[in-house]
Amino acid sequence: MIEDKNLIVSTKQNPEDKIFDVTLRPKKMTEFVGQDKLKDSLHIFMEAAKKRKEPIEHLLLHGPAGIGKTTLANIIASEMGVNIRTTSGPALEKAGDVAAILTNLVDNDVLFIDEIHRMNKIVEEVLYPAMEDYALDIIIGKGPSAKSLRLDLPKFTIIGATTRMGMLSSPLRDRFGSLHRLNFYSENDITKILKRSANILEVEIDQAGAEEIAKRSRKTPRIANRLLKRIRDYAQVKANGIINKDIAIAGLNMMEIDSLGLDEVDRRILENIIKNYSGGPVGIQALSASSSEEPDTIEEVYEPYLMQIGFITRTPKGRVATKNAYLHLGLEYKESEFQKKLL
Repeated sequence: MIEDKNLIVSTKQNPEDKIFDVTLRPKKMTEFVGQDKLKDSLHIFMEAAKKRKEPIEHLLLHGPAGIGKTTLANIIASEMGVNIRTTSGPALEKAGDVAAILTNLVDNDVLFIDEIHRMNKIVEEVLYPAMEDYALDIIIGKGPSAKSLRLDLPKFTIIGATTRMGMLSSPLRDRFGSLHRLNFYSENDITKILKRSANILEVEIDQAGAEEIAKRSRKTPRIANRLLKRIRDYAQVKANGIINKDIAIAGLNMMEIDSLGLDEVDRRILENIIKNYSGGPVGIQALSASSSEEPDTIEEVYEPYLMQIGFITRTPKGRVATKNAYLHLGLEYKESEFQKKLL
């Protein structure tokens, strides 16, 4: 069976990750590596709520996939000493779905809604009075005899998570009292995460080995932990279970993940822009067709990191490959008239 390489550097959670992530996920804010400014802000936010003996305000976490939004939501609930209920935007299809969840909450509970930008608009409108007034409006009956009934809800907190902030409607976004962005991690922070994960998994890894995996982890903890799992298997077969720099490089090369963390799909996307479209600009639909990847996959999985490392620039006319992309692929850089205008 051929391994699906797309799963290795994808920031989306796959079935294998669910059990793996639960094992490695930090339970306390002190165990959470990186995002220092955000952690300081959340600490003040939570301590103030504790002193007032109130639930924290509704909170929105946004940023790329795989960087700890779900983990932070669970830590916040734990630090506040309350229960957390977890759901996702696509799972809330009808108004009755959200009503069933809300009426089963108790005071100070946290409701975590992942991918909140994909929530049905009808469901979204049910949330407005629930978030503002802690009340649920229910329509009983139909036609002229229909009556509106308002149910009081316990004081609870919604923590929303999204990778696409721009897709949230303004009314929903404005009902969150606090908005926080999670950014990509530094290599130093990813190295710390890897060493912590290796300790939990009882895998021996040296500093150089952890640093090598960190360099190719696309600045994302989920990918770093996934790579660690694959390298652990490689080391157990090839090196008595010990991960050093040479073993890390050999394992990563076997998975065709290069020195910057790019895989075969990343390179194919870049080569398409350069070879088929003279470096760009190219629209997402054309790029999707020529790369054999879905537009959403390109936009959510591959493009954010390629933009982060300066290999792709987004313009009103489409995606443009930068000089750094040419150099990394070993291709001759020929500046187009469009690229000259960008400078």
